[in-house]
Amino acid sequence: MNRVFIIGAALLANLNAAEPAKLEEYLMHRAQELFDAVAVGNQETWMKYFADDCLFFDEKGRNFTKAELVADIRPLPNGYSGKITVAKPKSLIHGDTAILSYDIDESETVFGQNLKARYHVTDTWLRRNNNWQIAASQVFRYYEDPAVGKIDKAKLQNFVGTYELAPGQVRTVSIEGDHLIVERNGKRETLLPEASEIFFRKGVEGRILFRAGADGKIDALIDRRNNEDVVWRKVK
Repeated sequence: MNRVFIIGAALLANLNAAEPAKLEEYLMHRAQELFDAVAVGNQETWMKYFADDCLFFDEKGRNFTKAELVADIRPLPNGYSGKITVAKPKSLIHGDTAILSYDIDESETVFGQNLKARYHVTDTWLRRNNNWQIAASQVFRYYEDPAVGKIDKAKLQNFVGTYELAPGQVRTVSIEGDHLIVERNGKRETLLPEASEIFFRKGVEGRILFRAGADGKIDALIDRRNNEDVVWRKVK
């Protein structure tokens, strides 16, 4: 163990609630170390900073033990490269517990194509035996709208109409300029095309789909939320 690490570990062990800004800065430095280790598959850093009994939940809701988490840290395959940067920390520090919440911005290149993603992480650090480690961590991904696709404007008329969920519960779809407008109880939203019969609303998770019946005519508007469908029947 090198001298710099020994000194750093001693400083971290002595930080307490009287110095929250210093502790936050130190833990954010450790968080950046963790994500710097991802692309190169450095499992040692994750072994060091996560407690043996830790709870880890990723953006897909999967729960990992420490052994599973560490085993999942592998070098990026050939043709892939990337960088993850931590930012915007917020912390709540009390005694031997520090809750650290922050954003991570990911840039990835896949065979020359550049991708970006934004996540938010909340780590709970515990000081045990003068050693700070992550006891629990949870990640979620920020929602981002899909790219707007192309659609034959002449087909928009096929989707115009009134759709009913239950008696007295209706949505109307109309055309305004080059876009579809869906309206319910005075709330108007623009439907942006993702594909020919699949639409989305800016800043809203889920999709709006239009279903055709056996005769080829649109007979329903489907509000799809995380693969669960709410079906609105076309009534006129």
